[in-house]
Amino acid sequence: MESAAKTKWVIDPMHSEVNFKVKHLVISTLTGTFKSFEGELNTTDLDFKDASIEFSMDVNSIDTNQEQRDAHLKSAEFFDAEQFPKISFKSTSFSKDGDDYVLVGNLTVKEVTKHVKLEVEFGGIATDFYGNEKAGFEVSGKISRKEFGLTWDGITEAGAIVVGDDIKLNINLQLAKQV
Repeated sequence: MESAAKTKWVIDPMHSEVNFKVKHLVISTLTGTFKSFEGELNTTDLDFKDASIEFSMDVNSIDTNQEQRDAHLKSAEFFDAEQFPKISFKSTSFSKDGDDYVLVGNLTVKEVTKHVKLEVEFGGIATDFYGNEKAGFEVSGKISRKEFGLTWDGITEAGAIVVGDDIKLNINLQLAKQV
């Protein structure tokens, strides 16, 4: 019996981004990014069903457009980047849902691993000016920061919560097919 050939796709960091949003003081939304990340998708089928996906982000690359806040997020009160420099994800399933996909896997933050479910919009496949085959995906979902040990809570004098628990993820990926 012949096994299907695997195709490897790697993230093109020049055409990808990792964004997150969290409520601040319960009245507004703070947006941040991770500037350094890497990952790959392996599949035996061009429709990507049952692909395996691995992804990681460098915690020290967090950017909320405010250096003091970024330093606090990297500190032991939040991500503890010195002790836990990477956030990682490994898929357990990638299944079709109409034209799009549902991605399920294990997300690890500060050595706490939780099963998460993310929605994936498939942008399609195209060939760039240099003959490289690319695939586009937009990944979105919501996680609880406290479930991953990010439990710092500040309360204002008026009793307002400084940082919300829900983190909204929006990850735009362009992957390059490896030959």
